[in-house]
Amino acid sequence: MGAYLSAPNTEKSSEDGENGRLRFGLSAMQGWHVNMEDAHAAIPYLDNTRSFFGVYDGHRGKVVAKFCARFLHQQVLKQEEYSAGDVGTALRKAFPRMDEMMTGQRGWRELAVLGGGYNQFDVLVEGVIWSPIRDPQDEEDWAEEEGPHSDFRGPHSGSTACVAVIGENQLVVANAGDSRCVISRNGQAHELSVDHKPMLPAERERIIHAGGFVRGGRVQGYLDVSRAIGSKEFKSSIYLPPEEQMVIADPEVKTVEFTDEDEFIVLATDGIWDCMSNQEVVEFIHEQLQHEGKLSLVCEKVLDRCLAPTNVGTGCNNMTMILIQLKKPEQSDEPSDVQSPASVEASSLTES
Repeated sequence: MGAYLSAPNTEKSSEDGENGRLRFGLSAMQGWHVNMEDAHAAIPYLDNTRSFFGVYDGHRGKVVAKFCARFLHQQVLKQEEYSAGDVGTALRKAFPRMDEMMTGQRGWRELAVLGGGYNQFDVLVEGVIWSPIRDPQDEEDWAEEEGPHSDFRGPHSGSTACVAVIGENQLVVANAGDSRCVISRNGQAHELSVDHKPMLPAERERIIHAGGFVRGGRVQGYLDVSRAIGSKEFKSSIYLPPEEQMVIADPEVKTVEFTDEDEFIVLATDGIWDCMSNQEVVEFIHEQLQHEGKLSLVCEKVLDRCLAPTNVGTGCNNMTMILIQLKKPEQSDEPSDVQSPASVEASSLTES
């Protein structure tokens, strides 16, 4: 949805990196859309044992996608279950935690900082930061504060979220919305996430039970995903818990044990999947890898392949893609010029 430009913005934000277990490349492009509302996180060192990658597709504004790119992986790390090795449960708790964090004075203020001035419809406002900015890592600061926006219940803008946590032998994928994760296993595409669309029977049943309706494949005739972070107007029933609202932030989680046939993982927003099937993306990447060693350039070629020739139809959306290539055992001992975890995180958590 939204207005389109008269000519596409094809400037790309691209990045490459690696660690001992994997290497990755990513690229993001605004395209025909009048605004760039995607964001991403690429963190090869979430801790000493795992990596984190995520794509976030904003709707009705960019700030929730940027909020998720900045904070979601931090919340995964904070969960007790993560320390105990239960990554799936940590992810299930971290997604709805984003909604909790975006309420009240502190949430309003952080959204304002990320958006350069913010209200519930993502427009500039005066007097955005009225009190001192505190360390965003300080968990206690998320408690409700007194002030003119202490009753802020959350943003009307929202974002899908599809993330992958990669360990030595295991991949855990969590998804809410219609961004997607696919793994190439011996040249075959295997989908590791479900597109949460309002017409799916279980999603439609929840929407109706919450007092909503589905029209034209959209919640209340507007939102074309049934799960998202943010989007407060679809989560406003005071009689229902968060997991029973019309739109929910709860992710579906899938855990996969790696095999010797696993080659690479693709995380991408729906701007890619609207134009190419899972198998088409995998085959296109395989073809490009025969000639191109830099993974970000492979991603750029996928984006160019999906870009529509005119601002009509599919191929007009924002596009973000992360390609993660798994190193074979003989590759893992090769020297790497990877950045330190701190520097990689600082460079990766920006608007795409």
